[in-house]
Amino acid sequence: MARRGSRPVLLHLGLAAMRSSASNAASPSWKNVWPRWNSVADLADHGAANDIRSRPPIWDSTLVAGIASYRRHPYARDLADPPTIWSEGETRLLDFGGIGPSILFVPSLINRAYVLDLAEEASFTRYLASKGTRPLLLDWGWPGPVERQFTLADYISGRLERALHAINEPVILAGFCMGGILALATALRRPARVRALALFATPWDFHASKAASGIDLTRLLLTLEPVLRTTGTLPIDLLQVLFTMLDPFGVGDKYRKFSALAQKSPRARRFVALEDWLNDGVPLAEHVARETLEQWYGANALGRGEWCVEGHCIDPTTLPCRTFIAIPKRDLIVPPASALPLATLIPNTILIRPDAGHIGMVAGMHAESALWKPFLRWIRGL
Repeated sequence: MARRGSRPVLLHLGLAAMRSSASNAASPSWKNVWPRWNSVADLADHGAANDIRSRPPIWDSTLVAGIASYRRHPYARDLADPPTIWSEGETRLLDFGGIGPSILFVPSLINRAYVLDLAEEASFTRYLASKGTRPLLLDWGWPGPVERQFTLADYISGRLERALHAINEPVILAGFCMGGILALATALRRPARVRALALFATPWDFHASKAASGIDLTRLLLTLEPVLRTTGTLPIDLLQVLFTMLDPFGVGDKYRKFSALAQKSPRARRFVALEDWLNDGVPLAEHVARETLEQWYGANALGRGEWCVEGHCIDPTTLPCRTFIAIPKRDLIVPPASALPLATLIPNTILIRPDAGHIGMVAGMHAESALWKPFLRWIRGL
């Protein structure tokens, strides 16, 4: 088999087994752990109870077939990286060429940057380079010995701001997911270097969503402390577990659907490309993990207006530049309720609401119509 996945695979198989054998009596307990848990009684209201009762109590053959098909699929990403124009430690600034306004893309710290350059037919950055702009992508890289000591301030005031100064003109700064928070902080700290700001699926109020607030990640931090101290990071598989808590059965459901696809179809190829990217995650430096879990999720410092970077309080209401915000309607990673407050706080904002999910908006089968074209129109109107 060509690959591992979906990580951690035993967790997803175990969840499928528990779901198929769940009793109504156990449902209240599971709801306390996973707010998105649906019991047989809950699903009966949606016509799904018979589906759950009909599943084998332990072994889920459709799910296993989907995972096996994914592991056997012949797809392999073969895009060569564009030139590196600046680097520091494990971080690189990639230049996709093109003539026009420079756009600096800032991805999340916990996933590989190449989701924005996924494949020849699924590359947000190459699309923009062909349309009269100059996209640049900040690739954070794998946290080495230096980066494992970083705080969020080290990434923002250090790596990101130095990459920004390596570009010889003010840029359109574009952040995806967690990268949007880092981009917003930079736009407020260095307004002379930022011509405009774009935020794609960027969280802000971490207590706005019931699904997110129902999981006490601050308490989980006590359990994670031994791993953080030993490895200097929050490892990939533990990050995947935390994401699974937001939608415990989503991975199983998508693999069941994948097992029914024609394996040579473009949709199957795109599914595999995205799953390869999801399973190719990056660990989070321990100080960054503590700060995000304690301050962002636990104390909701961003939503309360209390988050500061080296003494500079990050207040979206004072942002001087024009801003483009995209909030996908079907986002389970960053629920729309968490992202929407930014659209009301930031002045001079254009908001779009694509009918897409968190990743599908930037790299899915309909990403061009959902995000790429509207973003390009906005750039041309600056």
